[in-house]
Amino acid sequence: MVDQAFLKLENIAVEFGGFRAVDGLNLEVAKGELRCLIGPNGAGKTTALDVICGKVKPKAGLITLKGRDITRLPDYKIARRGVGRKFQVPSFFRELSVRDNLEVAYCKQLSVFANVARFRRSAESDGLEKLAELVGLEDFLDEMAGYLSHGQTQSLEIALLLAQDSDLILMDEPTAGMTTQETMHTAKILNALRGRHTLIVVEHDMAFVREISDIITVMHLGKVLAEGRAAEIQNDPSVKAAYLGSGGISHA
Repeated sequence: MVDQAFLKLENIAVEFGGFRAVDGLNLEVAKGELRCLIGPNGAGKTTALDVICGKVKPKAGLITLKGRDITRLPDYKIARRGVGRKFQVPSFFRELSVRDNLEVAYCKQLSVFANVARFRRSAESDGLEKLAELVGLEDFLDEMAGYLSHGQTQSLEIALLLAQDSDLILMDEPTAGMTTQETMHTAKILNALRGRHTLIVVEHDMAFVREISDIITVMHLGKVLAEGRAAEIQNDPSVKAAYLGSGGISHA
């Protein structure tokens, strides 16, 4: 465990119709860390992200972000505290250009008049071009978002979270359906964000996990089974036992 956790989950429990999807989960993540969550199907990984961003409320336990209790806050207030969530299904305005999508994401103020004024600023003054360059979309700013490739839409979603200045970014299987080239491009983006943002990534592709992770947390039956570096995790007897019959840890 880290000494001063940026994010801390203590004894989190989540139930759906009597089924305990998360069962006494304890997790600590340091500021600027890139943490990967892996585990067999049904281990509670996605539910853990749902609890952090407020989509699901725990039956028991405590969640603190930067030392402040966010356990019972509604999801929109958690988002305002700097938590951004990228879901498996992309969420953006398909009928708008990449540039317009990013402009919308930049509008963090609630006032309609403030947002109108913001739209009148140049994109360059808000760093929009630099953000597009970071995720490899600098040549597609005027492209309709609905025409982007699968990998490009994932990059756009990451850019939208960055435009909202999310301190903590939660990602659920960001490389699902990607080509090898797109997966490596995504790894490059996440590695560039390491240190500047705190990231928690749920992923099944262990090659991708090894490429990006600081620490890997293995979940099983709704709780932490093991934590450590990739080499430690792959040689952990309890992890090997949990993956028997599921294709092995390489298909986490």
